[in-house]
Amino acid sequence: MGLLNATVRCLAAVLACVWVLLPAFASATCLPSPDPRLRELQNLVDRDATRALQEVHARIDAATGHAPPAALAALHAIEAQSYSILELDAQARDSANAGLALAPQASDPVHVDLLTAYAENVYDASGIAAALRMVEGARAAQVRGTLADSCLLITQGLLQYRQDRADLAVASLIQAYRDSTASDRAAARILAASVLSSVMRGTGDYPQALALNQEVIDWDTRRGATLSLSVSRYLRGKILNLMGRNSEAIDQLGQARALSLEVGDTEGVAYADVLDCTARIELKQLDRAAGSCDDALGIFAASNSADEVKETEGLLARIDLAQGHAQGALARLNGVLDHQGEDLLPIRVASLYESRARANAALHNYRDAYGDLNEYVRRYVAANDAEKTKTAAALRARFETDREIERNSRLKRELGASREEAHRQARELKWNAIAATLGTVVILLLIYFLIVNRSYRHQLIKLASQDGLTGLANRRRTAEFASAALAEATATSRPLSIAIIDLDHFKVINDRCGHATGDHVLTEFARVGRESIRPADVLGRWGGEEFLLVMPDTTLEASIATLERMRTLMFGINLPASGAGMRVSLSAGVAISPRHGRSLDEMVARADSALYVAKNEGRDLVRVADDNHLSTTSIRRVVRR
Repeated sequence: MGLLNATVRCLAAVLACVWVLLPAFASATCLPSPDPRLRELQNLVDRDATRALQEVHARIDAATGHAPPAALAALHAIEAQSYSILELDAQARDSANAGLALAPQASDPVHVDLLTAYAENVYDASGIAAALRMVEGARAAQVRGTLADSCLLITQGLLQYRQDRADLAVASLIQAYRDSTASDRAAARILAASVLSSVMRGTGDYPQALALNQEVIDWDTRRGATLSLSVSRYLRGKILNLMGRNSEAIDQLGQARALSLEVGDTEGVAYADVLDCTARIELKQLDRAAGSCDDALGIFAASNSADEVKETEGLLARIDLAQGHAQGALARLNGVLDHQGEDLLPIRVASLYESRARANAALHNYRDAYGDLNEYVRRYVAANDAEKTKTAAALRARFETDREIERNSRLKRELGASREEAHRQARELKWNAIAATLGTVVILLLIYFLIVNRSYRHQLIKLASQDGLTGLANRRRTAEFASAALAEATATSRPLSIAIIDLDHFKVINDRCGHATGDHVLTEFARVGRESIRPADVLGRWGGEEFLLVMPDTTLEASIATLERMRTLMFGINLPASGAGMRVSLSAGVAISPRHGRSLDEMVARADSALYVAKNEGRDLVRVADDNHLSTTSIRRVVRR
């Protein structure tokens, strides 16, 4: 019991770290539009994203068919940013992709805006890696130090942090922050400050995180960006809680809660209440803490936020223990740890085992208490070692970044001194030597391009339409086929079914069994999919572990039968010993034209809504799209899993 009590304070800090894992953007866009009307819409996203989405949809409907592609692409960028701040990831990615198809040039500022909106809403490992490659490719088309380059650097830093590479993220974000000192780049500087604050918070540099966060709060206050300001106040409360300044944290969370109520963000209210509960537990204000946690629990349960329900139940168990209700605490913790913590973030699980050990000890279940305590120590040491490694790497990155910036400044000065000498020498070159050299270079380049073009032409054609891992059609090819099939179905009045398929618990399989097993599951699913569909159907990889199945001339009943056959065949995919107790399964949502929509975007959205229902009802299910419109909920980016 002495060891249990001694470790409670350490666990409080570890549990608090859960709230700082994912940075969020402070504003909707990094590149303000030169068009005053579009700029007004961009600013509206920060204040009221729902109203901004309604207005941009009206403008897209009015512009479709006769507006220039560039104008329509700019509207899709604002649409993607609105979906993003409302936590509708799939819709944000779809909107960004629609805009990128209209603005394909990497040097186009609208392309940069669309790419950042897309990357911000990617969270799976393969998707993050692909988004990083896209960002690096776009940076290659920019002039270093420009506003577009800084915006892409911020996005690059965000993706690197999601890859758990705080050292790389710090280097990218500090560079973007320093490059945005000019007054006309204030939005980019604040955006860099917001993400960098979260990274610094995650590496334990709380004073720096607090200073950067204050910049964001001042900016949001001046602009009247209510929704963004609620996020910034919430993040400040988070930092203060980690610093042990809980009374100040409660004040900030109260302001964040009031702002969330002002814009109707019930999820934001719930997250503020949970952190308020955490701070009041530290201050021993247990009755008020329980009230905040109970309020949050009701909201999370209503929105089916399973992870946050368990997190809140864990806090209520701590309150039960502090009030001497060990039996109630044990019941709560048994429910939270029903999957041995596999469905929770690792850093959360250690504290839950410690609390259950104390509950068991209070009830004289000493054998169970000892087992839970051992599990707590093991998980706590692993999490603590990982945090120390990340912090050290981030500090090294800051040091190297400062040295690199100073070295670049010195090189620029030396370059300026030698430039005149270089010009003088260049004027002395003979024109015939210049012409001969240029001619040789041109000839060599032409020969090289001819050789490379012949060698890679076939590969490029293949890569343009096929996913490299599964051999299925890639997203672009699948979307082209789906659009053509929908157009034909509309013209001939024949049915067309479209299904979104997602592999259940794929991240858990990937984490537990390794990436090689994850790739094996994807390729085996592709094999099963080919065996289940007709020659006229197309199954394509839509992104990560998500697939799109297009079934022309197929009734709803026939499409469900196909999906059920595919779902049954999934049981034959075996996992290695490390995956004991798990099996591979899929969930799917299906929509049929014209019943569920006459456009591809609408049908995919309906199918995606049905997939969400299948996931919510327990997975390993096939569900049909509802005839009603898709309802949405505004879940805060900063507490995303």
